[in-house]
Amino acid sequence: MQTYAITLEPAVDGGFVFVRETVVRGQECVSLLVSYREADGNRSLPSWKVFHFHDTSETAGIRRAGALHDQEYLRPDGANQAAFLFWLHTHHPDIYAMIRKTVALAMPFFDDFVLRPRSLALGEEQIQLLWRQKGSDYPLWPSQLSDGSLRFIALTTALLQPAPPATILIDEPELGLHPYAITLLGSLLRGASERMQVIVSTQSLPLINEFAIEDLLIVEREEGNTVFRRHTEERVASWLEEYSVGDLWMKNLLGGRPQS
Repeated sequence: MQTYAITLEPAVDGGFVFVRETVVRGQECVSLLVSYREADGNRSLPSWKVFHFHDTSETAGIRRAGALHDQEYLRPDGANQAAFLFWLHTHHPDIYAMIRKTVALAMPFFDDFVLRPRSLALGEEQIQLLWRQKGSDYPLWPSQLSDGSLRFIALTTALLQPAPPATILIDEPELGLHPYAITLLGSLLRGASERMQVIVSTQSLPLINEFAIEDLLIVEREEGNTVFRRHTEERVASWLEEYSVGDLWMKNLLGGRPQS
């Protein structure tokens, strides 16, 4: 089993410096590098983005009108979802079309987004996430979408964005999703992992079943420490003949469940 460790120290400008990076293989400790700044190269921490789309309440940003010019990147809570989709529609119509088609797979009644900027008295432009259903040209409000539908739109946009960060982290993306939408999410995550590193925390049996056992890291607490374990298919090959990966987790054969 391998373990990975880094040591960070604060820099005078408020950033961080990596002072040690090691991989431990059994009794062997391999130092990968010593001392580089967080802003250097592809390992830049600012290139990591954490997405958290749990807040879909009436006052959540994703449901409200926002500034049209807020298009540079998708915000962690999806508050600028409409503005970012407007930018994609203008500059990356192929990506926009993929998002639209994927959302329609999860929501068969969905036809398209209605992205109409409106000018305010002082000259600022705002935009809201309106949409229409199939067979109608009447624009509907975000309030007429379920929480799970809004989260799926944001997740799809984050995972299909044309210039993704080096690493994205998503906490419990399955929250509120229809079982079929979780299947689609698994496909989106696998596709996104070919363009970026994707780290997802989940306790969802259907989502776990979308991945191979080597894709999973089991996280547990042991004597006050956080322990990460990765299993191989070879180790549980006989079990996988009759059970899914999620079944093995539920049976506590992989760990990650409370011990009696």
